[in-house]
Amino acid sequence: MSSTPIKILLVEDDELFRLGLQVRLQQEPGLEIIAETEDGETAIELVKEHPLDIVLLDVGLPGIGGIETCRQIKQQNPALPILILTSHSQKSLIFKLIEAGAQGYCLKGIAAEKLVLALRSVAAGASWWDETATKEIRSSVLAEPSPQTDNILKPSNPLTGREQEILSLLAAGKTNQEIAAALYIAPGTVRVHIHAILQKLEASDRTQAVMMALQKGLIKSDIIVND
Repeated sequence: MSSTPIKILLVEDDELFRLGLQVRLQQEPGLEIIAETEDGETAIELVKEHPLDIVLLDVGLPGIGGIETCRQIKQQNPALPILILTSHSQKSLIFKLIEAGAQGYCLKGIAAEKLVLALRSVAAGASWWDETATKEIRSSVLAEPSPQTDNILKPSNPLTGREQEILSLLAAGKTNQEIAAALYIAPGTVRVHIHAILQKLEASDRTQAVMMALQKGLIKSDIIVND
């Protein structure tokens, strides 16, 4: 584990729940809550003021709400991972979060140990979707593509074999380091390939690239699981 702690912005409007999260997460070695707030507008400002590794964001915020907060944070800082924490698991919400740029999604009833694992994974560059979200994603992938998806995706497969391998490993939640080890290539080479994948699929981040590739059938739909 790195000696540098993972710097977290905690955004949660339920004061007692937020306090409980603070206490629990601060007990974990390698995790540090740099700032916390109860609304999205303040969260957007805090992202500008503090060096952060990840945002833990409640979706049911007052004011502009969690989805718009996520979208605006990603617009100003596309490389900053966002892990969503919410009590809702509707299909429509899941895909709104993906469109807004979230890298992960956990229900509020998740075990503390699994939340910590999700935080570490997403901060390291992986995606994290709970079992409910994974089932919805798979269901959507197996369903008929929507016109909106058809407009986003190009009709032919633009990816090389190596890029498809890397994208499949990304979909399985692997970090750059783990992908490099699995394919016996350098982590820098993995980053180059991921950059090429994002360019070819016209995706804003790796999570969107995975979703687009799954919809297009460029990689298998039975590999996204974090359980």
